[in-house]
Amino acid sequence: MGIKIVLFFSMLCISQLANAQDSAYKEAFPDKITFRLSLQSTSNNFTLRDKITRAKTEFIPNDKSYLGLSVLFRFLEVDFGYAPNFLSENKDNEDSKLITFNIRTFFGQFMQTVDFYKQKGFFIRTQDLTLPIDDLKTIKIGGTSSYIFNRDFSFRAIGFQNEWQKESAGSFIPGISYYYTKFKLEDPVLENQLEHSFKLAVGPGYYYNWVFDENFLISAGGTGGLGFNLSKSHGETSLTGLAQLIFRMTGGYNSESFFSGVNINTQLLTHTSADNLILDDSISFLEFYIGYRFDAPKKWINKADEISRKFGIE
Repeated sequence: MGIKIVLFFSMLCISQLANAQDSAYKEAFPDKITFRLSLQSTSNNFTLRDKITRAKTEFIPNDKSYLGLSVLFRFLEVDFGYAPNFLSENKDNEDSKLITFNIRTFFGQFMQTVDFYKQKGFFIRTQDLTLPIDDLKTIKIGGTSSYIFNRDFSFRAIGFQNEWQKESAGSFIPGISYYYTKFKLEDPVLENQLEHSFKLAVGPGYYYNWVFDENFLISAGGTGGLGFNLSKSHGETSLTGLAQLIFRMTGGYNSESFFSGVNINTQLLTHTSADNLILDDSISFLEFYIGYRFDAPKKWINKADEISRKFGIE
């Protein structure tokens, strides 16, 4: 019995120390609703490379810039993006569309994201020419599941802004990513070149938040990975190896209420396909954002507390 009591109080002390470290290294805003407005440049590009001749064919989306709105409260973030025609870079792309939708949530030290991209209108570029393909459409849905080892490190502070990293910290963050992409092209020349693909990759990652002058932060990190790709092209199904590389860099200002900054994120998934071709599936992202935190209604706080206790979501 005495040993059990000693162990109990030892665990309690460790728990309290961990909580103290959390409060020293980062600050959460459990009773705040966070709104973010952003101007974003993003695209999901595809590149086919011939392994023998090294010839390259790129499929580049027309739309480049869109407006983003994010709403965050406790364990949930919802992002919506749309590329309006009144932005200067999109004025000549009337038939092009880009819609994105993202959800992120945290279960303790686990982080889960769900991503959706819908694009219409591309340029096809080879060594000799560049042509518009208005009737090419792609839909991508997927996400990542990651584990943040260091509780002192705040991933929310470098992309979601519902936490404030107060002291510098880094963390090992391994993860698994999975994406399904469907291609639709009503072109007799290129039809059935690519129909759909499913990609899965697992790998290690490391990110570091450097805090200087209390309110300013610079963060950088990356994730590698290996996996497989299951795709269908030319009416045939193939299973091949897959390599993944993710890089993220962030700089910003944070305070109790107001925050702003810039995010840069690049994700590359590459694999071989039929006919000695290599497909590079890349998502590039550049964002300038501003945001503000408001007090949440008491009903929301009570409901969030109830859900957190029931499901262990933070």
